[in-house]
Amino acid sequence: KTVSEIVKTKPSYITVEDLNVTGMMKNKHLSKAVASQKFYEFRVKLEAKCKETGIELRIADRWYPSSKMCHCCGSIKKDLKLSDRVFRCQCGYVENRDYNASLNLRDATTYTIA
Repeated sequence: KTVSEIVKTKPSYITVEDLNVTGMMKNKHLSKAVASQKFYEFRVKLEAKCKETGIELRIADRWYPSSKMCHCCGSIKKDLKLSDRVFRCQCGYVENRDYNASLNLRDATTYTIA
């Protein structure tokens, strides 16, 4: 359902991160949440729908610092923890961590096409 709703908006491209799902499943604190989200199944369905509708699906490298990079000035915050839900940069940019990462993924220049 979610994949269909995303594709219905007819974007010119969609960018997703190449996550290490196997490694995330080994973490006892994350494994239940990761399993219930079905990341792999979501990606497979998204790839199929994008091919079907002609939308470019971009896969950002798993080491791309989407969460740690400031969308405003481009500096990388190396000490960012998973518990930090608000991204605060020295340049004064303050935003939700996930929203900041989504903006960085949207503007990513290094990716592969699925």
